[in-house]
Amino acid sequence: MSAAETSARERLLITIAVMSATVMQVLDTTIVNVALPHMQGQLSATRDQISWVLTSYLVASGIFMPLTGYFTDRMGQKRYLMLSVGGFVLSSALCGISTNIAEIVIFRLAQGVFGAALVPLSQSLMVNTYPLEQRGRAMAIWGMGVMIGPILGPTLGGYLTEVLSWRWTFYINVPVGLLSLLLAWRVVPDTERRERRMDWTGFLLMGVAIGAIQYVLDRGNQDAWFSSNTIVLLSAIAACSLVAFIWHAIRAGEHAIFRLGIFRDRNFTTASLLIAVFGLGLYGTALVQPLMLEGLLSYPALTTGLVMAPRGIASMFSMMLVGRLIGRVEPRLLIAVGIVLASAGAWAMTLYNLDIDTFWSVWPIVLQGLGMGLIFVPMSTVAFSSLPPRDSAEAAGLFSLLRTIGSAIGISIVSTVLTQHTQIAWNQLGGHITPMNPAVDHYLRRLDLGADSPASVSVLGQLLHRQADMVGFLDAFLLITWSFVIMLPLVLLMRRVDLRRSA
Repeated sequence: MSAAETSARERLLITIAVMSATVMQVLDTTIVNVALPHMQGQLSATRDQISWVLTSYLVASGIFMPLTGYFTDRMGQKRYLMLSVGGFVLSSALCGISTNIAEIVIFRLAQGVFGAALVPLSQSLMVNTYPLEQRGRAMAIWGMGVMIGPILGPTLGGYLTEVLSWRWTFYINVPVGLLSLLLAWRVVPDTERRERRMDWTGFLLMGVAIGAIQYVLDRGNQDAWFSSNTIVLLSAIAACSLVAFIWHAIRAGEHAIFRLGIFRDRNFTTASLLIAVFGLGLYGTALVQPLMLEGLLSYPALTTGLVMAPRGIASMFSMMLVGRLIGRVEPRLLIAVGIVLASAGAWAMTLYNLDIDTFWSVWPIVLQGLGMGLIFVPMSTVAFSSLPPRDSAEAAGLFSLLRTIGSAIGISIVSTVLTQHTQIAWNQLGGHITPMNPAVDHYLRRLDLGADSPASVSVLGQLLHRQADMVGFLDAFLLITWSFVIMLPLVLLMRRVDLRRSA
């Protein structure tokens, strides 16, 4: 059934079916994070062991995401969607009843395998269900679902863990998944199945490359990057496997595990690069902002969630707005305006200090959220504007993979900058705290303390720690600002897209 033949009621039901699955999967990537300390205690796990609850999911999801096109061709989109949703619901329930660390890691691997296709399939279905002139609105709906995870996930996860149990961060997927499964069975159209043989060599090379990359990005900052022999070895394996995979895929042509020819489409390739860079700003802010609010400004976890929520509200508002504008305004202009707004919001965060009030904490992330909504929807729309429908599932898998890897790289870079620049600031600022510095003596006298008082060491140490942390956060925000700025030249590489013509 073509997009033109689908009725408005059918589109609505298909949208509910695929978006409930998308929100479920995207939430699961962040909702579990805040529950890790509780899991660690109840499952008697070490810090390294509990980190595999996250790493196993990311690795499995990353390996199977590019296979979306292959399995869609072999099974049809309806069967594959139902298998993915059903498997994700079952593995979520099994995660919730896990009694030890080995069980939950195995079930998280299964979650990653089944959940890998949910976001790409939902994007492909939305693209094919809506005619071209309504695709901007469709991508606005899809974008709100994809971006709700990193924004609301930590808040919802903290609430469920505090009020109920960490197990409910998994159980919550069951009713949502069952609703999606029922609707998918009733309304999602199937596609014609096509014969494709599995490229086992390509799958092995790609799996090793993605798995090694995800491990390096996830554990690099904890293990001091290339001072760790494991990180060095896995980085070399990832690089060799990636080069070997590209060489193999070029030789295999149409029989490769996915068609590299998709990247000949300039709009898709440019949008894929943009979404990878975009992940640094989206997830980098989501990582740094709560750490600053809770660690330095002593905000409670629930208050931090409420302070961060306006970013999501602003993003949703701008997505709804751009859904109406995208048929009238050139998408590249909307992306450029969004980049300027997001850059301005990130730059305003570099002006934070230890004395800011709640208003100063909120308005920069609202400005950034408005910009992100303007970027995400047109970028996702342009990516698929000139691709044939038969390539949409495969392209969606690659698009989501690049978004995931870009986000992982962004989080690793921001984490490293935060850690290293905090240490640098500690050394630089600490060098000025000496008995010979009159400013130190003046500061201590105001507190009725002397330079040789035991309490002075504690007071000055706490002050140094807070100031060094603040410098590290400001440098991280500056990096996020530049990540948005460097997106602007890439927009110029996109071809003009006319979304007003009929499909």
